[in-house]
Amino acid sequence: MTPKSAAAAARSTVYGYPRQGQERELKKAIEGYWKGRVTADALWATAADLRRTHWQALAEAGIDEVPTGDFSYYDHVLDTTVMVGAIPQRHRAAVAADPLDGYFAMARGTQDVPPLEMTKWFDTNYHYLVPELGPDTVFSADSAKQVAELKEALALGLAARPVLVGPVTYLLLAKPAPGVPAGFDPLTLLDRLLPVYAEVLADLRAAGAEWVQLDEPALVQDRTPAELNAAERAYRDLGALTDRPKLLIASYFDRLGEALPVLAKAPVEGLALDFTEAAAANLDALAAVGGLPGKRLVAGVVNGRNIWVNDLSKSLATLGTLLGLAGRVDVAASCSLLHVPLDTTPERDIEPQILRWLAFARQKTAEIVTLARGLARGTDAITAELAANRADLASRTGSPITRDPAVRACAAAVTEADARRAQPYPERAAAQRAHLRLPLLPTTTIGSFPQTGELRTARADLRAGRIDTAGYEERIRAEIQEVISFQEKTGLDVLVHGEAERNDMVQYFAEQLTGYLATQHGWVQSYGTRYVRPPILAGDISRPEPMTVRWTTYAQSLSDRPVKGMLTGPVTMLAWSFVRDDQPLGDTARQVALALRDEVNDLEAAGTSVIQVDEPALRETLPLRAADRPAYLAWATEAFRLTTAGVRPETQVHTHMCYAEFGDIVQAIDDLDADVISLEAARSHMQVARELAAHGYPREAGPGVYDIHSPRVPSAAEAAELLRTGLKAIPAERLWVNPDCGLKTRSWPETRASLENLVTAARTVRSELR
Repeated sequence: MTPKSAAAAARSTVYGYPRQGQERELKKAIEGYWKGRVTADALWATAADLRRTHWQALAEAGIDEVPTGDFSYYDHVLDTTVMVGAIPQRHRAAVAADPLDGYFAMARGTQDVPPLEMTKWFDTNYHYLVPELGPDTVFSADSAKQVAELKEALALGLAARPVLVGPVTYLLLAKPAPGVPAGFDPLTLLDRLLPVYAEVLADLRAAGAEWVQLDEPALVQDRTPAELNAAERAYRDLGALTDRPKLLIASYFDRLGEALPVLAKAPVEGLALDFTEAAAANLDALAAVGGLPGKRLVAGVVNGRNIWVNDLSKSLATLGTLLGLAGRVDVAASCSLLHVPLDTTPERDIEPQILRWLAFARQKTAEIVTLARGLARGTDAITAELAANRADLASRTGSPITRDPAVRACAAAVTEADARRAQPYPERAAAQRAHLRLPLLPTTTIGSFPQTGELRTARADLRAGRIDTAGYEERIRAEIQEVISFQEKTGLDVLVHGEAERNDMVQYFAEQLTGYLATQHGWVQSYGTRYVRPPILAGDISRPEPMTVRWTTYAQSLSDRPVKGMLTGPVTMLAWSFVRDDQPLGDTARQVALALRDEVNDLEAAGTSVIQVDEPALRETLPLRAADRPAYLAWATEAFRLTTAGVRPETQVHTHMCYAEFGDIVQAIDDLDADVISLEAARSHMQVARELAAHGYPREAGPGVYDIHSPRVPSAAEAAELLRTGLKAIPAERLWVNPDCGLKTRSWPETRASLENLVTAARTVRSELR
């Protein structure tokens, strides 16, 4: 096909779409089902309505080919586990008794059975459920979900393409099941898994699929020759099948690198690549391997992970270059639109001109359609769209919102000494022991306590004007009193105020810092039914006034025990926001760190002896390619130290991280120079404690003994056993006892029982050490 005819054939598509609905209908239906207020039939009907609404919205916007199979009741990797029959032994009875309840048991656990481990989906804030595999795993095909959703879309008269997690990525994301030797490599199961994929592909073809997309984002990471050989073998074998649809292999989030020649030569009909800034090297690499002659190339030129309006002229130039490298070029976002909110239209509190700088899923869909039309028909067909786009880009570039000379001067004046504590850790530790006088195995929580319906109602009433500020603050004071009283009665050693006044750990601070924009409806899925509204980092950052001192000081006035000051760290403030793309991330991180440094110093001046600066996103934001990591870790760890380095030696600095793989950033954790770090460990059976020990981590640590992302209440004996495991790696004088993460999403009954058991476990193990 010539470049001209390739352009004429250009079509528009997306890899996936937000699942929740405009009013988070899916979240409400699922949580209603868990509570017994919604039947299974009603839940299925809600889900079907949402799928239909989304497909029709895509088609009406001009999308030529809609995705199916990307919808999930909890997580698409868990859906893949069901599709290939890799149900853990402990969940099989529940799945056999009721597939839907069994599915949720794998995701959330039950009182008797723990869930699958959960961790971050590459370098995003989406969490997936980790497959558990072993040498005895037997796969079996279950294509019912994928086939049913394809038939739903086809029945609407739509061109539809099923989207599946590819077999290589699925195995690379998996872990050895409990009891399986840690050295077991799930990728050795590839030859056992491929026939199952072949069966699913045949079922989809029989149901009417012309194309099937197999997502292989794991191949954008550094891969060994053996892993690349596995990818080559997988797509050689799947490509050789006679009873299959056409195959489109998709990658995203970064450049394919050494995997690109493997996939380009595979006997499949198409390849989908990311061509946004993070993966711009894919263009030259594709040319270097001779392109994809005679094949379909889906070009991800619209950023599917951020919310800024696309530079249409720049994207058209990229698409024009690609025309000579493939048999056919289609236009898409760089990845699933799962990672952005649904629509800017309901946002009433953002200035209209600023709103034109933003593109959520529906606006990105329009950009994709515009680019496909421009590619197929020429720029004359989109003259008005190009002119409006240029105006929007210029408006943002020239806006005073984006630049504050005072903030930039302050950031430029930072020295290396500003990011270093004045005393080494051993001296600080001695000063803190003398000042705080904590027992062996001190107990604490991560920060938040349950956000009850009453609290959410009070916040909504304040926004709606049904109560005044004084009434709202009285409700917050009462909640803090209850939280402090409960912690004292339970016997926790270091308390928290519970964060009753906070809507979200990032949004709360963003709303008080200059340079941020907040949305009212910009919900994005984090995991399961947990949705967040990432703020938008649009300009230079400063702190007009203290943000947390008032409530922390009030909480401390209620107790003689230390109450932690709680802040969100600079890297997480970036990672869980939609960050500006017009300056280096390190520059933005330094601005945020300086604003938070002022808050840390004010907390200390007000009498706070323990200050926690959470950085759960430090690992999540780690670049996918090893070559890109040193530069990131240098500015990320500097930003944390810049935030915390100004305090006295007796002030104890904590940090917290959760739900990520920590083994490859232990040195960075060390470089933070925090006095205490708490980390997720319950689902991973204290793996992080062993990783810290192997590194020789010299400071105090609290690997979690209570998995807060499950409704089950761990027994005191279970928590004590985890503590004993932790003690094999971390000396008792440096080991803390705490949950995995904050308790915001849990109910009070679960929280009370779990924390009482946690304290009992700490006392039991403490007595054993005497």
